[in-house]
Amino acid sequence: MRAIFSRRVLERTAGATNNGAGVQTGIQSGVQSGVQSGIRSGIRTGIRTGVRWKLSAAIALVGALVAIALSLVVHNAAQVSMLDNSRDLADERLQVAQRMYESGRTLAFGVEVDDPSIPAALLEKVTQGRRATYVSDGPSGVPDIWAAVPLKDGRVLSLHTGFTDRNSDVMTDLDQALLIGSIAVVFGGSALGVLIGGQLSHRLRKAAAAANQVASGDTDVRVGDSIGGFLRDETDDLARAVDAMADTLQQRIEAERRVTADIAHELRTPVTGLLTAAELLPPGRPTELVRDRAQAMRTLVEDVLEVARLDGASERAELQDILLGEFVSRRVTAKDPDIDVRVVHESHVTTDPRRLERVLFNLLANAARHGKPPVQVTVEGRVIRVRDHGPGFPAALLVDGPRRFRTGSPDRAGYGHGLGLTIAAGQARVLGARLTFRNVLPPGAPEDVPAEGAVAVLWLPEHAPTNTGSYPMLPD
Repeated sequence: MRAIFSRRVLERTAGATNNGAGVQTGIQSGVQSGVQSGIRSGIRTGIRTGVRWKLSAAIALVGALVAIALSLVVHNAAQVSMLDNSRDLADERLQVAQRMYESGRTLAFGVEVDDPSIPAALLEKVTQGRRATYVSDGPSGVPDIWAAVPLKDGRVLSLHTGFTDRNSDVMTDLDQALLIGSIAVVFGGSALGVLIGGQLSHRLRKAAAAANQVASGDTDVRVGDSIGGFLRDETDDLARAVDAMADTLQQRIEAERRVTADIAHELRTPVTGLLTAAELLPPGRPTELVRDRAQAMRTLVEDVLEVARLDGASERAELQDILLGEFVSRRVTAKDPDIDVRVVHESHVTTDPRRLERVLFNLLANAARHGKPPVQVTVEGRVIRVRDHGPGFPAALLVDGPRRFRTGSPDRAGYGHGLGLTIAAGQARVLGARLTFRNVLPPGAPEDVPAEGAVAVLWLPEHAPTNTGSYPMLPD
């Protein structure tokens, strides 16, 4: 009865598998440690990574782990298969040699009788009357293959061969092919990740750019139309959600604007009547108080109406060519001769004089109301600066810009409705200009030091603001 003794082979296979698992575990541990270290470093240094690189790294990592696992499995399976073939060949040769020995002929294939170097485990199986094969580790690391069979006279016939050079060359070539294939899988997966991630990143960047345009007030832009493409994925779901949110917000803002405008418009007639009636009252302190409050109410109603019109984005500038320095000097001097006006550099600009005057007077009124004298106006080219020497603008205004019915901190607020700067910013937008606000701090002082004044800067455009829909006023 033939018995194939494979315990050591199984032990070698298990050992090789365990070694492969150890290598794989070491690689996973190293990769995870490196990724975690990279993430912590990125958080500390503020490094931003794109979707394409994250996706490429993930695919490369998964591809590397799969390639290593498959390489170990293929390597072990090929080695076990070659060892089994070598053992089968040794067993066949031993059977041929046994028949030759029993027929009285000379032994062949290097078969020996009662070889003293037979492994004990193999000899134990043979003494039980079984033919068996055995694999052991050779001195140079090359497997030794043994085959033995008991003879009728009680002696043991054995064959000792090694793992052939051809098999070793085949395993070496196989390992090289597996290594090259693993590298190709990693690089191919990385390239695929860059390609797929690049398309996704490009669509997301388009969506972000379109969302920023919507946030800046361009209500005609839609994220879904901006990203385009024939494929439909989660990016399109995000775009539809953002577009739906923008439409809903726009509808609510428009509804609120209409309500505000309607209320202010309905209040205009009774307030005008109240102001007219106050003019008919007899002279005296109570009459002055009534007239003052009625005029304040009328001003508030007119400001609310103006804010509503500016929010509707329907205002258009009537453009004229003016000398900016001369215009500002004449208007400011007529309003308040005590204000210091300095023209550093004169320039010709194309703008709406009425709206420019409205912006300028609102900035001066804000400086006079919330700041401290002296108030200074500087014209330099297309830039107008209005500075006071008060406590400075509130931090919320510097971050978020002017907000209606929000006057800021108590230091600077005191009274008012917060509509002056809101109207100034809206009129500047109609002019295509940019209105910025900052505080004046002592040189080298930290930000928590009290300001030495506030500066509002109006940057007029180099060209006529045709992008806002404004038009030049034609001569009569």
